[in-house]
Formats: sequence, C-alpha cells, structure tokens
Amino acid sequence: MEENIENAEALISRWDTTTTTTSQNNSTDTPSLFSDDHRLEAKRYFTAVTDLQAAMQYYVASYPGSEMLVRAQSLMQKAMKRLEKEFYLILRSNREHLDAELVSRASRSSTVSDEDESDGDETATEPSQFGDDVPSASSVAMADLNAIAHCMIGAGYTKECVKIYKIIRKSIVDEGLYRLGVDRFSLLQVHKLDWEAVDSKIKTWLYAVKVAVKTLFYGERLLCDHVFSSSSPAIRESCFVEVVREGALDLFGFPENFAKGKKTLEKMFRTLDIYEAISDLWPDIESIFSFESTAAVRNRAINSLIKLGDAVRTMLADLENSITKDASKISVPGGGVHPLTRYVMNYISFLSDYSGALSDIVADFPMEVPASMPEAYFSSPGPDDGVTSPVSVRLAWLILILLCKLDGKAQFYRDVPLSYLFLANNLRYVVNKVRTSSLKFHLGDEWIEKHDAKVRQYAANYERVGWDRVMSSLPANAAAAMTVPEAAEWFRKFNSAFEEAYRKQSSWVVPDSRLRDEIKISVARKIGPAYRRFYERNRAAVSRQAGSHGIVRYAPDDLENYWSDLFYGPSGGSFSSGSSSRSSVSSSGHGGSSH
Repeated sequence: MEENIENAEALISRWDTTTTTTSQNNSTDTPSLFSDDHRLEAKRYFTAVTDLQAAMQYYVASYPGSEMLVRAQSLMQKAMKRLEKEFYLILRSNREHLDAELVSRASRSSTVSDEDESDGDETATEPSQFGDDVPSASSVAMADLNAIAHCMIGAGYTKECVKIYKIIRKSIVDEGLYRLGVDRFSLLQVHKLDWEAVDSKIKTWLYAVKVAVKTLFYGERLLCDHVFSSSSPAIRESCFVEVVREGALDLFGFPENFAKGKKTLEKMFRTLDIYEAISDLWPDIESIFSFESTAAVRNRAINSLIKLGDAVRTMLADLENSITKDASKISVPGGGVHPLTRYVMNYISFLSDYSGALSDIVADFPMEVPASMPEAYFSSPGPDDGVTSPVSVRLAWLILILLCKLDGKAQFYRDVPLSYLFLANNLRYVVNKVRTSSLKFHLGDEWIEKHDAKVRQYAANYERVGWDRVMSSLPANAAAAMTVPEAAEWFRKFNSAFEEAYRKQSSWVVPDSRLRDEIKISVARKIGPAYRRFYERNRAAVSRQAGSHGIVRYAPDDLENYWSDLFYGPSGGSFSSGSSSRSSVSSSGHGGSSH
C-alpha cells in the first residue's frame, strides 16, 4: 500500500494545482490532463486515484492514526482539486461542443450501457463510443466529464463536482433561452403591452418553445444523464432540476399570463397557436420533466393549456354573441356580400384549421341547441367519415347563426327581389368559403349540396319577383296572330316593364361570376325566346304603321346585351353594346333597334 501511495504521489504532484498561480488556475491555457498530448497520463491519473483510495481504506481499517493515512488524504485532496479544475475547464471551454443539439445526437448514437460506462478509465479513453457521425469534440468532452464525475463522486467529492456542473450548465441554458428571446414577464407586464407588442412576443415564443423543449431541455437532460450515468438517480435529478427549472418555469409562465388577460376575438388564433404548441410538445415535456422535483414545470404547462382552453371557449361564446347582437341596419349597396358575412366566414374558416386543438377544447364545452335546429347541420359529413365531431357541430352552429342573422338583414331592403339577391350572394359566399377551406372536411359534401340548392332557390325567387312583370308583359302565346294595335300595346307594355326592371337593377351586384352567369342565363331563357317569337311575328307590321316610331325599341340581341351588362354594380359591365343600351334606357327611354 505504501508503494501505491508513493506512485500516486509522483503523478499527482506533477499536476498539483496548489503549485500554480491563481491566474494559471483560472486560465484555460494551462496544460490539461485531458489534452490529446496527455490522454494516456489521464488514464494513469485515474488509476492512481483508485489505488490511493484503496490505500486510504486499508490504513483507515488497519492503522487509523498513521502518517501514511494523513499523507494519502492530503494527496487525495490535491487530486480532487486537479479534477475539479479539469471538470470546470472542460465545461467552460466546450460550451459550443456541448451544444444541446450535439448532445442529443451523441446520446442517440451511443450504444454503451450504464454498466460499461461505470469504469472511469475506459470512458476517458474511448470517446468514439457515441458513433462516427458525432463531432469528436463533443463526444470526447462528454466522455471526459463522465470519467471525472465518476472518479470524484466515487472518492466522496460529490458536492464539489455537482456544484461546478450546476453553475456552468445553468448559465449556458439561461443564455440559450435569452438568445431565443425568452423573458420573464409578470402578469402585469404582459397586460400593459399593446396587442402589437404581445403578438410579436408570441411569435418569438412559438419558435422558442419548440427549440427550448426539443433541443435545449432535451439535450440538457441527456447530457446530465450521461455525465452522471454511474451516479445515483438522485444526483442526476438534482443537477438537471437546478440547471433548467427556473428557465422552464419562465418559458411556460408567459402563455399562462397571456391567457389570463382580456379576451378579444383578435387574440383567438394566437391563443390557439400557443395551445397547439404546448399540446404538441406535451409528450416531450412529460418525458423530459418526469422527475417529481420538476412537477412544477409540468403543472405550469398543464395550467397554461387549461387557461388557454378557457380563453378560447370564452372567445367562441363572444363570437356567437357578436353575430347574434350585430345591430347594423345599413344595407349593402346592390345586395352584395355583407361585411359581417366576410368577417365571420373568414374567421370560421381559420378556426377550422385548428381542429386538433378545438376538439380538445370544445369536448367539455356542451352546446345547447334548440329542438328546431335543422338536422342537416348535425348529420355526419359523409357515410365514411364517422360520427360528427364536436368541432364540426360548433362550426355548423356558428354558420347557422350567421345565416339567421342574414335573413333578418335581408328585410332592410325595400325591393323584395333585391333581398333575395342579397341572400343568394351571401349564401354563395358562405358555400364557397366552406368548399375552399378546411370547413369542407367538417361539414361535408352533403352540407355544401344542400346549401347550394338553397342559393339556387334564392336566385329563382329573385328571378320570379324581379322579372315577373316583364314576363307577364308578353302574350301567353307569343306567336299568336293579333291586330297591329294589339301588338303595339304589347310592345309598349314590354318596353315599360323591361326598362323599369333594368333601371332598378342596373346597380345591383352578383360578385360570384358563376352565380352571375347562372342568373343571367336563366333570366334570358325565360324571357328571350318568348320575346323573340313575339318580335319576329309582329315587328314588321307594327313598324309599318304610321306613328310607330319608338314602339319597337329592342331587338332580341339588344336584350342579350342588356342582360350581359347586369350585376356588375354602378360601374357597369364589360360589353360596350350593353353599356350604350343601358345609357339609353336610363336616360330617355328611347334606343335600341327600331325596325
């Protein structure tokens, strides 16, 4: 045993930190046991510490008061001071090499079990254990840290080793969070920020939380588990908790404070973004922070989800109320799409993109539906789509509230045909929004078909009321023989009815090109052929009659031009002939063809 002490003293003394100056002790430029030039010496150093420890145990048991024991204890203190310094230098000088992402890669590619890593000598001399794809600097540093921790803790210097690790790694984690833009915000600070500033903070946070959880915290957990792999689980837990707990609580404190703020509809989608981010990361959070001592982090993440879900439910109720209580009585010029329709449908279509988060949020948010609610709104989207989800029901309900509100707004139009055109325009906008967004997967093809049929019904009602007088201004049998005065009177009736209908409808709009063409074609088919037969049967006779100028005002082709110019609003259509014809109708009432 005395020989073991002699051999250990020779090696330990060469690396004794007490013989160097303070500046040298704190410098990373001083020679290191774990540099490439001294790696074999590091292996012998660990062997010397092991032999020295065996000698100390022998003298404690056999000669507790001997000078050799005192000598061995002094050497052990010097050895631990050296390893303590090496541990510090490796941690500090390898900040980049121990980056969380590299640590994650190193751990994933490692095939060495905890039992294999228990031998400090082997660990320090076999850095390739992490795999060929891992940067050597990272794997070497991790292996050296593991070897030093194993040696120091085995020698009873756990406190010194752990203290250094916690201080250095916590500063690295805190710096990483700072670079990601994670700040500690109190509830009051968050609420004092304007929405633009809060929105900017949320964007930063959404990126930061993914990097922090999947890279920073995950990598730190792996590094901690590896460095202290041969130590007790309590040591690994203590180190990890001390390093990340404060930063993690700050990270998940922001969404919790945000969710406690004032609920406005503009905050809905950012709230859902945060909810989705935490929900998606929850399996990682639960795994990384699995210790009992990190329960506060898990609880804060869960509380954030609860508060965010409550906020979304409040905003959904506010959305429903805002539609129901919309009190604007201003009619949209020309019967176009109402601003409420655009706003609500855009809002709902965005909501449909968050079906995953919403399914969790509205699952425990029962909705009282009147017994008179049409069954079609709650039927399954399709035979192969399964049972209708709570999200689909909620979205269908919001759309139904909108449609009911639009029915009421249609009554503000004095012209009945314009009210039908308004309903057709707005329902077509709703259907198109459903068809071209994620709403289609919630409401299904059957819903779209039924409401498309409703659009056609509104359009048919518009045609019936808006053009009924024009259609009735032609004889039932347009090709029947009649006297010239009778034919002239029918022409006068038609001219008056057509001009009145056209003048009234010249400023009306149909924004959807497909619906616009459908209505034009339908009106033309109802009136055009009958007028053509009447025109061809009686034009010549009426035109030859004295004083008949202006009685036959429109050729069949003129009517086509007028109709083609409809539904573009006050700016008019794109057909020049139709535009000139419109001017004649709107001014003197004379024009078109007079044959």
